[in-house]
Amino acid sequence: MNSMTGYGRGECTEGNLKIVAEMKAVNHRYSEIIIKQPRQYLALEEQIKKLIATQIKRGRIEVFIKAQTAGGTQTNVQLDMEKAVQYHRDLSQLAGRLGDTYQLDIYRLVTLPGVLVEAEEEEDLKDVWPVLKHALEEAIAQHMTMRQTEGERIRLDMLDKLQGLKKIVADISSHSGEVLEAYRLKLRTRIAELAEGVEIDEERLAQEVAYFAEKSCIDEELVRLSSHFAQFEEIVNAQGDVGRKLDFLVQEMNRETNTIGSKANDLTIARLVVEMKSELEKIREQVQNIE
Repeated sequence: MNSMTGYGRGECTEGNLKIVAEMKAVNHRYSEIIIKQPRQYLALEEQIKKLIATQIKRGRIEVFIKAQTAGGTQTNVQLDMEKAVQYHRDLSQLAGRLGDTYQLDIYRLVTLPGVLVEAEEEEDLKDVWPVLKHALEEAIAQHMTMRQTEGERIRLDMLDKLQGLKKIVADISSHSGEVLEAYRLKLRTRIAELAEGVEIDEERLAQEVAYFAEKSCIDEELVRLSSHFAQFEEIVNAQGDVGRKLDFLVQEMNRETNTIGSKANDLTIARLVVEMKSELEKIREQVQNIE
């Protein structure tokens, strides 16, 4: 089980080319990969995403690619002859129209915009990709180690909270058996107070108690909760991307807990339900971090 958060860095140098790859990830409902890299590497974006997707299934991943060439960036200087000639003609005409004498200065002429153009030497992406891939794989490996470490910490924490939930459910189960008898005694006492001296109709009393028992019975909810706990524990200990499954189970646990709270009609159980909801919310927050 892996967390969705992590950081990784890798670098690779081959010949004059050095590439540094960094990546960080935060929680996200789906998989989103954002790449920031030199413009000349844009054609490699899909290959980068595919490589990352083989390891990471969920999360918002930001990837930063930096490239450096030994000795600086290689550039070629090109002279735009046509533009230089056009400048010369225009300046000659301007001088004549103003009644001035135009003197050719080649050194000034080449400093005019667009006469000399610097063109970066294009790299062969077939040579770049192995270097970039090596740096990226190193960053992914470091990133995954951090995800696994964080995921294990979350797994142990959720299992600990799950044991607490089991204890609360056991307390609710043991107390629910006492609720019916307490209701019977309360009802009998109340009837006796209101109809002093009148004989209590035991059959009618039994009917009322049976109706209350049917209305407040939480056996099904307790059984389903126990089933959810078992599934949760099994999934937490499984490999792969399990976050969505765990999220669904927590929602189901919350549903059963709310039903128990609305049906039980007992202060002790109501207090235990509040405890359960508090623990489930803590688990839900942790599940949001799981891939």
